[in-house]
Amino acid sequence: MHILIIEDERRLATVLQRVLSEEHHTVDVAFDGTTGLERAASAGYDLIILDLMLPGIEGMELCKALRASQVQTPILMLTARGAVEDRVAGLQAGADDYLVKPFAMAELLARVAALLRRGRSVDSSQTIQVGDLTLDLLRREARRGDRIIELTVKEFALLEYLMRHPGQVLTRSQILDHVWRYDSENVSNVVDIYIHYLRDKIDRGFAHPLIKTVRGVGYRIQA
Repeated sequence: MHILIIEDERRLATVLQRVLSEEHHTVDVAFDGTTGLERAASAGYDLIILDLMLPGIEGMELCKALRASQVQTPILMLTARGAVEDRVAGLQAGADDYLVKPFAMAELLARVAALLRRGRSVDSSQTIQVGDLTLDLLRREARRGDRIIELTVKEFALLEYLMRHPGQVLTRSQILDHVWRYDSENVSNVVDIYIHYLRDKIDRGFAHPLIKTVRGVGYRIQA
């Protein structure tokens, strides 16, 4: 699943990103409300984890703005404010669940799983498609045309990240950050290696390659 974390406490955001990535989710992070609102409104996320105390646009107003613009993505609010009136205000603003800091990571994962199940009950179609390539997020299965493609965990995560951003050029640093959580240029060749693996599985034998190199920048997937 594709999850957006909007949290200005960078250490917490990094921990959440790591834990959720280990659960095989694709995770994006925004550190302020303005960036968070832009991303949440423009990308098809399956879940938003939203802090209330944010620079730029604070979480309550961000939540209201998303609901006013008909974004129905499930929202899990995180906050240190645990009074009943605060929880009620969050739910009335459009949040689907409310978790008070500090929290146990096991509880957060359970709430995330519950919200994702709820989202699937509304929209049972959990597939991404680019051209004749389809990625089934529930079965963890890739298919191009009539061919089922066997992928490793990292290959699947890389392909999902590319397919979440069709036509968009993704830099090696972006891919490392989202798939491997590395930020060092010294290991950027791992991206090239895995792109080679994907091309061998996704494009070999097909007249029209989907994965394209943008020289000096990175990669994109495009029909």
